[in-house]
Amino acid sequence: MVKREFYDFGVHPAPEGENSPEELVALAKHLGYSGLAFVPHSDKLSPGLPFIPSDGDFEVFKCIRGIELVEENPSKLHGLIGKFRKKVDVLAVHGGSEKVNRAAVENSGVDILNHPSPEMGRGLNQVLAKAAGENEVAIGLSLSALLYSRGFRRVRLLSEYRATLELARKYEVSIVLSSDAMSCFDLRAPREMAAIAELFGMEEDEALASLSTVPTGILARNRPSAGYVRPGVEVVEGFEEGIEEGIEEGIEEGIEEGELP
Repeated sequence: MVKREFYDFGVHPAPEGENSPEELVALAKHLGYSGLAFVPHSDKLSPGLPFIPSDGDFEVFKCIRGIELVEENPSKLHGLIGKFRKKVDVLAVHGGSEKVNRAAVENSGVDILNHPSPEMGRGLNQVLAKAAGENEVAIGLSLSALLYSRGFRRVRLLSEYRATLELARKYEVSIVLSSDAMSCFDLRAPREMAAIAELFGMEEDEALASLSTVPTGILARNRPSAGYVRPGVEVVEGFEEGIEEGIEEGIEEGIEEGELP
């Protein structure tokens, strides 16, 4: 059985968050993750400082360059997407309003639409979910929002997440679960994340895939190998040569046995 690699694609390091990338990595490794995507909010970037930690491996642990764009003007948002797309491996949009959600799901340069639900009202509808599926934009659900909410707000979030999940299933939209961590105290182990997701109807396999298969698919799309076609489809080196050799051998055998002229 192949061991899953788990990723948290929603971590905010210092100076926006409370902990350094190194501190977050140390705890994440202990919790069983294979990598973290550092996604500082674009409106919190410090002038004159690197906007994201340098990409690299911490003893085989992947530190992934990312960003979460915050912009209410759809035109300016598309401009930011174009600006940062080639600089990062994970590009998320902080959603909420219908116009931002629409701009995000209709742009194939976006990997994840985070926080699609506004404070009041519905976040996704059938039209937006269909567009997200067509453009391969995943929907990000923050578990910190659930953990730190109380009373009516938690009930509303659970209901909204359940509705989002149903739309995602119907239109084959990927879900990405994230801690949305602002400190080490916000990180949760992958199995704990999956257990929390069951509260709004995710099956265990769905939840684990949202922390493993979906993130690795996003990385593969943005760090493509020579044979990459699309998520789940890759041309293996030597495969085409093997087909040609098989065809030639089949023709030769057919001629020898008199089945071919």
